[in-house]
Amino acid sequence: MAKTNHLTLVDDQFGPQAAAYVASAVHAAGEDLAALHALAAGRQPPRALDLGCGGGHAAFAMAPSSGLVVAYDLSAKMLAAVEAEAGRRGITNLATERGTAERLPFADETFDFVASRFSAHHWNDLDAGLAEARRVMRRGAMAVFMDVCSPGTPLLDTFLQTIELMRDPSHVRNYSRDEWVAAVTRAGFAAGRLTRRRLRLEFAPWIARIRTPAVHAEAIRSLQDMAPDEARHHFEFEDDGSFTLDTMTLEATVP
Repeated sequence: MAKTNHLTLVDDQFGPQAAAYVASAVHAAGEDLAALHALAAGRQPPRALDLGCGGGHAAFAMAPSSGLVVAYDLSAKMLAAVEAEAGRRGITNLATERGTAERLPFADETFDFVASRFSAHHWNDLDAGLAEARRVMRRGAMAVFMDVCSPGTPLLDTFLQTIELMRDPSHVRNYSRDEWVAAVTRAGFAAGRLTRRRLRLEFAPWIARIRTPAVHAEAIRSLQDMAPDEARHHFEFEDDGSFTLDTMTLEATVP
């Protein structure tokens, strides 16, 4: 079996599917994106960063209110797809930069606004990524972190992490809301409003988007069939495998 490190695995998983993430209905819309758009509009940041941009949807939401928005991601193919989509949308104030969340290639106090959406659960080191985000932000700047989150209880957490890893081997961890608040505080942010949401995922597009092997998809369905009532109720399993996750948007500022 070929050996690979985590960063290569993430790139291999997402690079070939860049166009799918740009087009994904789950990623391209949502109450969290509308809220991000409104927060950026209220701040009018001269320089904004989409940290772990994926398909670029957070960057697109911030662009109308930003002087410049930088879409930052590990995958060169993903960044190329974001640039192409920005061109189709007529967005002219977007730049791209490639690298890891744990080591940002930007000077201290570069950005006035940072957003990260559905990215942190792939980071090798959440604390390091948040510390870097804090480092590149100016005093008074706002950060908005959006991600799927763990329900917190051991039974539900184990089930969530297992199906996430079976679907995508580059998955690291979905953190609970309490873990998120503690982590941003350790990084030097002042944690602010936390908004809880639920996100329904259709099973077939969810596995197709990341090219989940059939054997893994079957294993996920088998786990769903065998799940205890607590998990069935919380994740709202449907007959076709579709289900619902917890998400959160955490606002934080640099004191």
